[in-house]
Formats: sequence, structure tokens, C-alpha cells
Amino acid sequence: MMQFSEEKPIWRQIYELIAMRILSGEWREGERIMSVREMAASVGVNPNTVMRSYERLEADGIIYNRRGVGFFVSEGARDHIKQLERKKFMDEELPKLRERLALIGLSIEVRVQIGDE
Repeated sequence: MMQFSEEKPIWRQIYELIAMRILSGEWREGERIMSVREMAASVGVNPNTVMRSYERLEADGIIYNRRGVGFFVSEGARDHIKQLERKKFMDEELPKLRERLALIGLSIEVRVQIGDE
């Protein structure tokens, strides 16, 4: 069973779990991932919650559905997730980090290249 945070919706946390499994290489491009029911049982939630995660992953081009067969990791999903995670870091986490550093009297020079590595 997965331990969920109260800070984010459960569907979002499942989305992020799947994205991290793809980034880590646990699930590769073209590979079938757990069915909605399998994932729901694995993390201990209602299948409708998992379906919401899968629908968002599909809309974001990270997974695709082959009707009657299941969900699969899209080609280029890993690179797409990296791009999304970089943007999220730059937009959400880095400003908080800079603020925290300033509060405790530290500074840091950050050089970031967004795009292809």
C-alpha cells in the first residue's frame, strides 16, 4: 500500500508514481503498465482514482491505451517527463529554495539549461 500525502490529490500522487517508474527505467517505452485494477489494488485506492491518473497521463502523452489490451508507455515518454519535471522544478521548487536560502543568509548561483541534455 502506498502512503499518501494530504498535500496533493491522490490521483496526482499516482500520476507522479507512474512517471517516476518510467523515469527510473522500471517501465520502458512500449511496455505495458499495470491495468487500472492492478494499480488500484497495488496502491489501495478505488479504480476510479487510478483511472483519473491514467487519463491525465494519456492526455499528457506519457501513456497510451490499446483498447482491450491495456495501457502502454508512449515513445518519448521519458524525455517528456524530464521536460515536465524540469519546468515544475523551475516554476515551483526553485523559487521556494531561493527564498529559503535568502532567509538563512545563503546564496547560490544556479545555471540551468532547459531542453535537450
